[in-house]
Amino acid sequence: MTLGIAFVAILVVALAAGWLGYSRARRLRTDGRLHSLPSYHGAYAALWTAIPALLLLAAWSPVQSRLVDQAVLESPEGQKLPAFDMQRETILAEAREIAHGDREQGFNPESASLAPQIRAIENRYAMLGGGLALLLAVGGAALALRRSVPQFRARTGVERWMMILLVAASLIAILTTLGILLSLMFESLRFFRLYPPGDFIFGTEWSPQTAIRADQAGSSGAFGSVPLMWGTFFIGAIIAMIVAVPLGLMSAIYLTQYAHPRVRRWLKPILEILAGVPTVVYGYFAALTVAPFVRDLGLALGVTSASSESALAAGSVMGVMIIPFISSMADDSIAAVPQAMRDGSLAMGATKSETIRKVVLPAALPGVIGGILLAVSRAIGETMIVVMAAGLAANLTANPFASVTTVTVQIVQLLTGDQEFDSAKTLAAFALGLALFLITFLLNLIALHVVRKYREQYE
Repeated sequence: MTLGIAFVAILVVALAAGWLGYSRARRLRTDGRLHSLPSYHGAYAALWTAIPALLLLAAWSPVQSRLVDQAVLESPEGQKLPAFDMQRETILAEAREIAHGDREQGFNPESASLAPQIRAIENRYAMLGGGLALLLAVGGAALALRRSVPQFRARTGVERWMMILLVAASLIAILTTLGILLSLMFESLRFFRLYPPGDFIFGTEWSPQTAIRADQAGSSGAFGSVPLMWGTFFIGAIIAMIVAVPLGLMSAIYLTQYAHPRVRRWLKPILEILAGVPTVVYGYFAALTVAPFVRDLGLALGVTSASSESALAAGSVMGVMIIPFISSMADDSIAAVPQAMRDGSLAMGATKSETIRKVVLPAALPGVIGGILLAVSRAIGETMIVVMAAGLAANLTANPFASVTTVTVQIVQLLTGDQEFDSAKTLAAFALGLALFLITFLLNLIALHVVRKYREQYE
């Protein structure tokens, strides 16, 4: 019996327990008054049957993997494996794939001989874990059905279970964020043991590669993050916002104030399609269409250093990409302004445009600013457009026609391919990731603070 079969068996037992609880409650209802509906009695029995057993099954899965590896390594065949951990893990991985039927043979001859043993040990431990989970499911079903009496508060028990599930779902997001932060902090501390934090934060030279000559900057590694941070904000927070904020805000104003309802029903979904376009498609568009146009424009303006990979090309396309974020937030904020405020302004003799500028937009400003800050945090985390249109050079320049790079692009470059996680070059990616995480987190906090502080409640 595999864990998958045990999972299906637990669900079958839970359905049977739910049906028995429902049927028993219906019989009790004919004899007297029930505190809870029969459906609550059935749901209570099903939840007590399924949830504890499934939790045990989920906890058993990683334990089973470790027990199987330990049993294989303690066997005579496992003791003959190489002492080098990487090679031994490779052989075990190939043996597992052969045992599961994912491949016929591996590159190492030892893997074929270990596959039958792994299959037998996994079946033994799966039967043990699945049997324990089934016993727990049957025990939970018996306990729940035993409580099914007319005075039992089954509805309260079901609501308590649902509250536990909702809290657990909420904790998943919190624990995931905490895990990401702790992993970044751990690796960043390792990097700062190899490289001074002050040079990383305030350094103006980024050259993580190993140089050929000792007098080159990259011979010992230069990890100044200022050019990367500037490139990130130059593309994502300046150029992209110059494109996205006017277009997104004017689109929201037109759709909410001027467009006919029939036109709005067509234009709003079409505008929101931009949010569903993959970023690699935007990258193709930026590299093949926008970048040559920007280069020719720079040369026509007399900028001899205009590059085919420029901050202007990447930032403008990125601005188009985040238009739906700003437009949607502004649309909701403008629509939330009461019609009475508009009518009062018009009654005082103001024109429609004056009403929008002096009444509607100031009232909707907190939501608009919040949407802009959230769009900035989305833009500075973009990678693919910058890789394909802005280049890889870490230049500290304000020339929009020059090639610059961002934090996310350098993280991709540092972690591409086989890397050893004990060098400053690789660990620098985690320090950059931590810095970017803190920046986006701060922007989100500012956006929430602005929305909460200046939000007005309308009835």
